[in-house]
Amino acid sequence: MESDAEEEAAATPAAVAGPAAGRLKGSPELTVDADMQEMAKAAAWSVSSCKAGNGVAALRDDNLDTYWQSDGAQPHLVNIQFQKKVQLQLVVLYVDFKLDESYTPSKISIRAGDGFHNLKEVKTVELAKPVGWVHISLSGADPRETFIHTFMLQIAILSNHLNGRDTHIRQIKIYGPRPNPVPHQPFHFTSREFITYSTIR
Repeated sequence: MESDAEEEAAATPAAVAGPAAGRLKGSPELTVDADMQEMAKAAAWSVSSCKAGNGVAALRDDNLDTYWQSDGAQPHLVNIQFQKKVQLQLVVLYVDFKLDESYTPSKISIRAGDGFHNLKEVKTVELAKPVGWVHISLSGADPRETFIHTFMLQIAILSNHLNGRDTHIRQIKIYGPRPNPVPHQPFHFTSREFITYSTIR
């Protein structure tokens, strides 16, 4: 039985070289900042493979009892293509090691680009027997890089727990910044206090 301190440490991204972001465990609650909105409702979703009855629709049905199951060689890919360039800040996955065991992802790569021809890796994360919502920030090492600007996002499952071949993911949410609520204002104020005082009366 792990202590609270050990669980907190395991869920905190470690400071490592390159794009790796640490070992994540998952959270029982889906919580995002109020200044973010779900971005992928109108996007085109596709997967590299799927088992009959466990296709891409299961990733977006808001049902944690269903799941996408891959059916092919690794890496397993989820592709999200947008009609226009969008700003993205956060990828949130629901995975459950207790239910899915060897089908649970252990290493995930997030890639972005204009299309399949020029995708570049922006983040790599490792998961430690996750149960719940896994939050993967797309921000860069520079504090000013709070989001990525892209036409396409690809989530690549590089490996699974217990050397499993195929994978299960139960939900995926993609978040980006909400539009600026203050017209003609170049700065993006995110708190009500800032917005209240952002115009000259």
